[in-house]
Amino acid sequence: MRREIWKGRIADLGVERVTLPNGTQVDLEVMRHPGAAGVVAVDDRGRVALIRQYRYAAGGYIWELPAGVLSPNEPPADCARRELREETGIQTGDLTHLGTIVTTPGFCDERIHLFLARDLRDGDHAHEADEVIAEIARIPLTDALAMIRTGEIVDAKTIAGLHLAAAALGVAP
Repeated sequence: MRREIWKGRIADLGVERVTLPNGTQVDLEVMRHPGAAGVVAVDDRGRVALIRQYRYAAGGYIWELPAGVLSPNEPPADCARRELREETGIQTGDLTHLGTIVTTPGFCDERIHLFLARDLRDGDHAHEADEVIAEIARIPLTDALAMIRTGEIVDAKTIAGLHLAAAALGVAP
Protein backbone atom coordinates (compact mmCIF):
# COMPACT_ATOMS: atom_id res chain seq x y z
CA MET A 1 0.00 0.00 0.00
CA ARG A 2 1.29 3.49 -0.89
CA ARG A 3 0.24 6.89 0.45
CA GLU A 4 1.40 9.70 -1.80
CA ILE A 5 3.02 12.65 -0.02
CA TRP A 6 4.16 14.70 -3.00
CA LYS A 7 4.43 14.25 -6.78
CA GLY A 8 6.60 16.41 -9.00
CA ARG A 9 7.61 16.41 -12.64
CA ILE A 10 10.54 14.02 -12.05
CA ALA A 11 9.93 12.14 -8.83
CA ASP A 12 7.23 11.35 -6.36
CA LEU A 13 7.50 10.69 -2.64
CA GLY A 14 5.24 8.35 -0.76
CA VAL A 15 5.01 6.19 2.33
CA GLU A 16 4.81 2.50 1.52
CA ARG A 17 3.76 -0.24 3.95
CA VAL A 18 6.09 -3.21 3.30
CA THR A 19 6.96 -6.53 4.85
CA LEU A 20 10.72 -7.00 5.12
CA PRO A 21 12.39 -10.37 4.45
CA ASN A 22 12.53 -10.98 8.22
CA GLY A 23 8.74 -10.61 8.47
CA THR A 24 8.73 -7.15 10.08
CA GLN A 25 6.17 -4.71 8.68
CA VAL A 26 7.34 -1.12 8.36
CA ASP A 27 6.31 2.15 6.75
CA LEU A 28 9.07 3.38 4.44
CA GLU A 29 9.41 6.75 2.74
CA VAL A 30 10.20 5.93 -0.89
CA MET A 31 11.02 8.30 -3.73
CA ARG A 32 9.94 6.88 -7.11
CA HIS A 33 11.95 8.07 -10.14
CA PRO A 34 11.66 7.18 -13.85
CA GLY A 35 15.39 6.51 -14.22
CA ALA A 36 18.10 8.20 -16.22
CA ALA A 37 21.00 7.64 -18.60
CA GLY A 38 24.53 9.01 -18.50
CA VAL A 39 27.26 8.97 -21.14
CA VAL A 40 31.04 8.69 -21.01
CA ALA A 41 31.91 10.11 -24.43
CA VAL A 42 35.56 9.33 -25.24
CA ASP A 43 37.13 10.75 -28.39
CA ASP A 44 39.92 9.25 -30.48
CA ARG A 45 42.51 11.12 -28.36
CA GLY A 46 41.29 9.49 -25.13
CA ARG A 47 39.52 12.60 -23.87
CA VAL A 48 36.17 12.44 -22.09
CA ALA A 49 33.45 15.07 -22.45
CA LEU A 50 32.49 16.59 -19.09
CA ILE A 51 30.12 19.42 -18.30
CA ARG A 52 30.31 21.88 -15.41
CA GLN A 53 26.66 22.27 -14.50
CA TYR A 54 24.90 24.29 -11.82
CA ARG A 55 23.21 22.04 -9.26
CA TYR A 56 21.28 23.95 -6.62
CA ALA A 57 20.96 20.92 -4.29
CA ALA A 58 24.75 20.34 -4.47
CA GLY A 59 25.52 23.96 -3.67
CA GLY A 60 26.82 25.20 -7.01
CA TYR A 61 28.64 24.06 -10.12
CA ILE A 62 29.91 20.48 -10.34
CA TRP A 63 31.64 18.41 -13.01
CA GLU A 64 29.39 15.73 -14.50
CA LEU A 65 28.90 13.38 -17.38
CA PRO A 66 26.17 14.39 -19.81
CA ALA A 67 23.01 12.73 -18.46
CA GLY A 68 19.29 13.09 -18.15
CA VAL A 69 15.97 11.64 -17.11
CA LEU A 70 14.26 8.99 -19.22
CA SER A 71 11.10 10.09 -20.98
CA PRO A 72 8.11 7.72 -20.66
CA ASN A 73 8.82 4.44 -22.52
CA GLU A 74 12.16 5.80 -23.79
CA PRO A 75 14.92 3.20 -24.16
CA PRO A 76 17.96 4.19 -22.06
CA ALA A 77 20.27 4.21 -25.11
CA ASP A 78 17.99 6.72 -26.87
CA CYS A 79 18.02 8.91 -23.76
CA ALA A 80 21.82 8.70 -23.63
CA ARG A 81 22.18 9.81 -27.26
CA ARG A 82 19.65 12.63 -26.77
CA GLU A 83 21.28 13.98 -23.62
CA LEU A 84 24.79 13.81 -25.10
CA ARG A 85 23.65 15.82 -28.11
CA GLU A 86 21.55 18.32 -26.11
CA GLU A 87 24.14 19.03 -23.42
CA THR A 88 27.38 18.92 -25.44
CA GLY A 89 26.47 18.95 -29.13
CA ILE A 90 28.27 15.61 -29.54
CA GLN A 91 26.70 12.83 -31.59
CA THR A 92 27.90 9.25 -31.41
CA GLY A 93 28.02 6.40 -33.88
CA ASP A 94 28.98 3.82 -31.25
CA LEU A 95 27.20 3.41 -27.92
CA THR A 96 27.98 0.55 -25.50
CA HIS A 97 26.15 -0.14 -22.24
CA LEU A 98 28.63 -0.09 -19.33
CA GLY A 99 26.24 -0.93 -16.51
CA THR A 100 23.41 0.36 -14.36
CA ILE A 101 23.71 1.92 -10.91
CA VAL A 102 21.17 2.42 -8.14
CA THR A 103 21.89 5.91 -6.84
CA THR A 104 20.41 6.03 -3.34
CA PRO A 105 18.83 2.65 -2.53
CA GLY A 106 17.96 3.60 1.04
CA PHE A 107 14.99 5.69 -0.12
CA CYS A 108 14.91 6.00 -3.92
CA ASP A 109 14.43 3.57 -6.82
CA GLU A 110 16.33 5.69 -9.39
CA ARG A 111 18.52 3.66 -11.72
CA ILE A 112 21.03 5.33 -14.02
CA HIS A 113 22.08 3.45 -17.13
CA LEU A 114 25.67 4.29 -18.06
CA PHE A 115 27.02 4.16 -21.60
CA LEU A 116 30.36 4.50 -23.37
CA ALA A 117 30.17 6.59 -26.54
CA ARG A 118 32.86 6.38 -29.24
CA ASP A 119 32.99 7.51 -32.87
CA LEU A 120 32.09 11.07 -31.89
CA ARG A 121 31.01 13.94 -34.13
CA ASP A 122 30.73 17.53 -32.98
CA GLY A 123 27.56 19.54 -33.53
CA ASP A 124 25.46 22.16 -31.79
CA HIS A 125 24.14 21.72 -28.27
CA ALA A 126 20.55 22.55 -27.30
CA HIS A 127 20.50 23.32 -23.58
CA GLU A 128 17.10 23.36 -21.94
CA ALA A 129 15.99 26.39 -19.91
CA ASP A 130 16.64 24.68 -16.58
CA GLU A 131 20.15 23.56 -17.58
CA VAL A 132 22.89 25.99 -16.58
CA ILE A 133 26.06 24.60 -18.10
CA ALA A 134 29.04 26.88 -17.57
CA GLU A 135 31.57 24.77 -19.43
CA ILE A 136 31.86 21.80 -21.77
CA ALA A 137 35.36 20.32 -21.58
CA ARG A 138 37.28 17.46 -23.13
CA ILE A 139 39.64 16.09 -20.51
CA PRO A 140 42.00 13.11 -20.84
CA LEU A 141 40.32 10.14 -19.16
CA THR A 142 43.34 9.69 -16.87
CA ASP A 143 43.04 13.33 -15.75
CA ALA A 144 39.30 12.91 -15.12
CA LEU A 145 40.06 9.89 -12.94
CA ALA A 146 42.61 12.01 -11.05
CA MET A 147 39.89 14.67 -10.54
CA ILE A 148 37.90 12.03 -8.65
CA ARG A 149 40.83 11.40 -6.29
CA THR A 150 41.33 15.13 -5.63
CA GLY A 151 37.62 15.72 -4.96
CA GLU A 152 37.04 17.89 -8.05
CA ILE A 153 34.52 15.31 -9.30
CA VAL A 154 32.02 14.31 -6.60
CA ASP A 155 28.98 13.27 -8.65
CA ALA A 156 28.26 9.55 -8.11
CA LYS A 157 27.14 8.72 -11.68
CA THR A 158 30.22 10.45 -13.05
CA ILE A 159 32.56 8.59 -10.71
CA ALA A 160 30.94 5.24 -11.55
CA GLY A 161 30.82 5.98 -15.28
CA LEU A 162 34.44 7.07 -15.50
CA HIS A 163 35.66 3.99 -13.64
CA LEU A 164 33.49 1.64 -15.73
CA ALA A 165 34.73 3.28 -18.94
CA ALA A 166 38.36 3.06 -17.80
CA ALA A 167 37.91 -0.65 -17.11
CA ALA A 168 36.23 -1.22 -20.50
CA LEU A 169 39.01 0.66 -22.31
CA GLY A 170 41.85 -0.89 -20.30
CA VAL A 171 42.90 2.46 -18.82
CA ALA A 172 44.55 2.23 -15.40
CA PRO A 173 42.83 4.33 -12.73
